[in-house]
Amino acid sequence: MASTMDDSRNKDAISSSTCFSHFCSSALRAKTLKSSSSANNSSDGLIRRLGVFDLILLGVGASIGAGIFVVTGTVARDAGPGVTISFILAGASCVLNALCYAELASRFPAIVGGAYLYAYTAFNEITAFLVFMQLMLDYHIGAASIARSLASYVATIFELIPALKGNIPPWVGHGGQEFFGGTLSINILAPILLAVLTVILCLGVGESSAVNSFMTAAKVVIVIFVIIVGSFKVDVDNWSPFAPNGVKHIFTGATVVFFAYVGFDAVANSAEESKRPQRDLPIGILGSLLVCVVLYVGVCLVITGMVPYNLLGEDAPLSEAFTSKGLKYVSILISIGAVAGLTTTLLVGLYVQSRLYLGLGRDGLLPSIFAKVHPIRHTPIHSQIWVGIIAAVLGGLFNVHILSHILSVGSLTGYSVVAACVVTLRWKNNTGNRVSSKCISTWCEGVLCIFLVACCGFAAGVLYRFGTHFIFMIVAVVIAIMACAALCFRQAYSDPPGFSCPWVPIVPSVCIFFNIFLFAQLHYEAWIRFIILSIVSVGIYAFYGQYHANPRSDETIIYHMAPEEDRH
Repeated sequence: MASTMDDSRNKDAISSSTCFSHFCSSALRAKTLKSSSSANNSSDGLIRRLGVFDLILLGVGASIGAGIFVVTGTVARDAGPGVTISFILAGASCVLNALCYAELASRFPAIVGGAYLYAYTAFNEITAFLVFMQLMLDYHIGAASIARSLASYVATIFELIPALKGNIPPWVGHGGQEFFGGTLSINILAPILLAVLTVILCLGVGESSAVNSFMTAAKVVIVIFVIIVGSFKVDVDNWSPFAPNGVKHIFTGATVVFFAYVGFDAVANSAEESKRPQRDLPIGILGSLLVCVVLYVGVCLVITGMVPYNLLGEDAPLSEAFTSKGLKYVSILISIGAVAGLTTTLLVGLYVQSRLYLGLGRDGLLPSIFAKVHPIRHTPIHSQIWVGIIAAVLGGLFNVHILSHILSVGSLTGYSVVAACVVTLRWKNNTGNRVSSKCISTWCEGVLCIFLVACCGFAAGVLYRFGTHFIFMIVAVVIAIMACAALCFRQAYSDPPGFSCPWVPIVPSVCIFFNIFLFAQLHYEAWIRFIILSIVSVGIYAFYGQYHANPRSDETIIYHMAPEEDRH
C-alpha cells in the first residue's frame, strides 16, 4: 500500500516537472527572420494597397481625435502659454519612440504584428503574449469609450436641427440611460456607429483607407482653418507670462499631453498591406507624428493667444474661445472636426486590433478562426467582426469612461518593449547568445541593464509624483546612465537592414526611462490592472497558448521578409 502511494507521488512529481518543463520551453521560444521571395503571395492573404501617403494619413487619423480641441486648452489652464513647450517636449519624446518603431518596421516589413511581433522575435513567446494582452485591453476599452464620445458629438450635430434640439433622449447618444445604480448604461448610437465602421473595414483595406483618408483630410483642413482664423484674433500680450506657474507645470503638462500623440504605432501594424513596407513604413510613422506635432503646437499658440490662459473653459476651451470672439461658425466647424477626428481614431483602432488578432491566430496563440482572411475582400473578417462586437457590447452597455484612468498602460508597455527590442536585436551574434553558455551571461547582462533602466525610470517617476527631494531623482537618473553606459561598452552592435535608429542604445534607453517614468504617473489602479492582467495572461497562455502555438520544424517560428519587388 505504502509502495503504491509512493509510486503515485513520484508520477505526480514527474508529471508536474514535465508540465513545468513544457511551459518553460514553450514560453522561451522566439521567432527568427528568414528571407523568402515567395512570402505573402498567397491568394487568400492580405493585399498590398497602402502607399506612403495612406500610411501618413493612417497615423494622423489614429493620433488626432477630438482631444486636439480639448486637451490643448485644459492643460493650458495649468501650464499657461508654456503648454506649447509641453507639446514640443512630449512630441520630441514620441519622436524617439517613433525612431525605434521605424527601425523595427523596416526590419520586419512583411508581416503584421507590431510590438507583439517585435517582442516575439527579440525576446520570447510569453513576453509577446503579455504585450498583446496589455495592448488589447487598452484597444478594447478605448474603442468603446471613443464610440460613446462620437455618439455624443453626432447627437449634438443632430440637435442643430430645431425639431431635434433637446429632444434626443440620453439612451440614444448623450451619455446613456443608467440602470441598476449605474451598473448598466444603455447607449444605442455607439453600437450602430461601430457596426457601420466594422462593415467598412470588412469591405477591404482600400475602402477603409479611402474613408480614413477623406475623414483625416477633412479633420486636418478644419484644424488648419481654425489655426489661420484664430491667428487673426491673437493678442501677444496673452503669452506673457509664458510660464505663470513655473517650469514644473510645463514638464507635468508634457507627461499629460504625451498621450495625445499615441497612435502613430498603428502604422507598424499595416506592414502586410503596405506597397513598399521597408521604405514606406518608417516614413509613415515619422511623417504622421511630425504632422501631429505641428498641428498641436499651432492650436496651442492660437488658443493661448486668443484668451488669457486662466479664462479658458474646461469642457470645450477652443470652441468657447472662438465663441467669445463672435466666431460662432468656427465652433460648429470644431464640432464637425471632432466627429471626423473621433471617427478616424475609432476606425484605425478597430483596424489595428483585427491585425493583431490575425497575427496571434496565425501563431496559434489564439484560435485559428482569427487567422482566416477573406479570399475576395482580403481582410481578416472574423477578427474584424470580433473586435467590433467587443467594442459594441462595452460601448452599448457600460459607461467605460470611468475606466479611462487605467488606460495607456498598454501603450507605454508596448513602447518600452519596442525600444528594448531595438537594443537586443542589434546585438551581434544574437542567436549565438541564446545558445552558447559563454554568451548567455553577456545576453542576460544586457537584458538586466535594460531592466535596470526601466526600474530607475519607475523610481524617478514615483519620486517625482510624490514630491520628494530632487537629489533622490538624480540618484535614479545616475544609475540609469550607468546602466546605459554598460549597454554601450559591454555589448557589440551590428547595423540593421533598412532604416536605422540613431545612437543605439542611448535613444532606446531614454525611451524606456521616460515611458516607465510616465507609467509611474498613472493612477495606482492602472498599476493594479497591469499586475492582474499579467497574471491572467500567463494563465491563459499556460492553459491554451503553449499547447496550440505552431512552431515550425525546430523550436523557432519563421516569418518572411517582404517580397523582393516590394523592397525596392
